[in-house]
Amino acid sequence: MKKKRPYKKEYQQQLERGEHENRMERQRARRKLDKEGVDRTGKDVAHVKALSKGGSNKDGVRLEPPSKNRSFKRKSNGAMK
Repeated sequence: MKKKRPYKKEYQQQLERGEHENRMERQRARRKLDKEGVDRTGKDVAHVKALSKGGSNKDGVRLEPPSKNRSFKRKSNGAMK
């Protein structure tokens, strides 16, 4: 038997971890490019300065292939270098 997905609980967990604002920032960047008519098929919207490093959409965004955007050098604790 399948259980229903606890969307409300997942949303609360995102808020507690502080992930919600970064997710919304990423979404605003994607929507802005879509509104400008940029074809981003097969590409990721990458922030020039990573959101985890204090970046924002004001710092700029660019299109990158997923393989480049999703792989960063990491420290031993998993944080970006």
